[in-house]
Amino acid sequence: MPAEAPVLAALPQSPGVWAQAWKRLRQDKVGLISLWIVSVFLILVLLAQAGFVAADWQREVAEPFAPPTVLGPAEKQAADEVAAKLPNVDLSDIDPLAPRYQEWAERAAQVKNVIVEKSETRAFGADRLGRDVLAKAIKGAQISILVGIAAAFMATLLGTFLGALAGYFGGWVDDVLEWVYNVFTAMPYILLIFALAAVFKSGPLAKTFTNGIAAVVIILAAVGWTSIYRLVRAEYIKHRGREYVRAAEAIGAGHGLRMFGHILPNISHVVLVQLSLHVVSFIKAEVILSFLGLGVPIDMVSWGTMLSDAQTELVLGYWWQLAAATLFMAVFVTAFALLTDALRDALDPKLR
Repeated sequence: MPAEAPVLAALPQSPGVWAQAWKRLRQDKVGLISLWIVSVFLILVLLAQAGFVAADWQREVAEPFAPPTVLGPAEKQAADEVAAKLPNVDLSDIDPLAPRYQEWAERAAQVKNVIVEKSETRAFGADRLGRDVLAKAIKGAQISILVGIAAAFMATLLGTFLGALAGYFGGWVDDVLEWVYNVFTAMPYILLIFALAAVFKSGPLAKTFTNGIAAVVIILAAVGWTSIYRLVRAEYIKHRGREYVRAAEAIGAGHGLRMFGHILPNISHVVLVQLSLHVVSFIKAEVILSFLGLGVPIDMVSWGTMLSDAQTELVLGYWWQLAAATLFMAVFVTAFALLTDALRDALDPKLR
């Protein structure tokens, strides 16, 4: 018997679930590229949250509507040349204060003014106030991505927990949770978001949730958990009677261990897909709410507020703020969706 111990130790050990998932993910080139892109965005979000990047996005560092650097400086009318061509007019006869102008000019020259030199171009251009569009896009990414990820995680946790309870226990627990689910799904999704946003914005809860970001996260999580709940409930109903769950019950595993230690890892790919879809949809919902003035406060910037500002600039021919917000949002949303598809393929038990 002791001789068998070295033999067992020499046998190759089976890799764990997460080790196998990482191995499969590394073989997916699209998934790895998406992982790098998402990681870059998340690093930018953390740096912006810490104040190392885009902390001065409100400073007027350029001329109003300064174009991107690749376009070169905008052509300006020489106002001084136009004024020089005008004839000099003696204002002393019609303006009694005209003799004092020279004295006031000399006094004003003695006052030291700090003149900030404003650049004529920026990397991604400037808005109507001369604020850097690139800094606004990075700061907007911080707000929009944090809102989308936080709301998606809250909705996923709530929907997964309630779906696990309903699908595993069934009976009266399932009936009560199904009634709650039907109440939330009775009203159209977008109308419910607008109704809750109006309540949090100007209703009795406005004084409680003075931070607009927290209000938007709670609104989106309260509305978005229903689809996750429905899918997780169906998966738990399907898995609760399978052999591995009965084997866990036979060796004395409790309800919590069977629910979250055995069944949940086997349906994690479903949860991950829903998490990805909700991050994407919640970012879009935050953009719509902020665009309509129901999202983040006016003293903050997100991709939605950038699009709201850009609609008036686009009429005047200044397109770079719209392009920057759209580019940042499209790249992150696409990369995040592709990454989650790769994670689903790596974690799906049917593909092992």
